[in-house]
Amino acid sequence: MLTLESRLKAAVRDVPDFPSPGIIFKDITPVLKDYALCMDVTKAIRDQVEPLGIDAVAGIESRGFLFGMMLASALKVPFVPIRKKGKLPFHTRSQSYNLEYGSAEIEMHTDA
Repeated sequence: MLTLESRLKAAVRDVPDFPSPGIIFKDITPVLKDYALCMDVTKAIRDQVEPLGIDAVAGIESRGFLFGMMLASALKVPFVPIRKKGKLPFHTRSQSYNLEYGSAEIEMHTDA
């Protein structure tokens, strides 16, 4: 039987030069097509973090929403979406960060 790590490595596809030349994008859409793999990934993460007694899961759009929401559900805790600047409708706090190909800013609601 294949390990979860080997199943993930086989499923994640490299997309060269996306979103710009020299960048290798890790495409997780093949993982999302595989229900059993998604559930196994969620269970593995849940098993690692459950002993920590976390009270919420935060996920950065958009990939962080996918597994973050599933993890929050598995842990029975709230999910906190973190979005690109200007995408949330309420009072926010922001954080800037650097990428391989530029910089960006993310926000979350102050009441999250």
